[in-house]
Amino acid sequence: MFVMIGLMLTGVLLGYLLKKHKLSWIHKVITLLIWLLLFLLGVDVGGNQEIINGLHTLGLEAIVISVGAVLGSVVAAWVLWYRLYKKRKKEDIA
Repeated sequence: MFVMIGLMLTGVLLGYLLKKHKLSWIHKVITLLIWLLLFLLGVDVGGNQEIINGLHTLGLEAIVISVGAVLGSVVAAWVLWYRLYKKRKKEDIA
């Protein structure tokens, strides 16, 4: 737990110290790492026989709620990104 908090605070400190540098590439790296983490989580879940054997107990309702939550999060994130990007583009033009 303390290691995670220490890593987060170290990142905040580095971000503060490097705020004058242009780090436009960092967003692509973060996105790639998140995709990698999600993929590895899927591999771990798929390799866990207890989880796979217990899928039938989840029921259709749980699957619908999970898929709905994921799709809702994706749509909300896309809308937020689109609006922020559109706003930034208007500021660049003006």
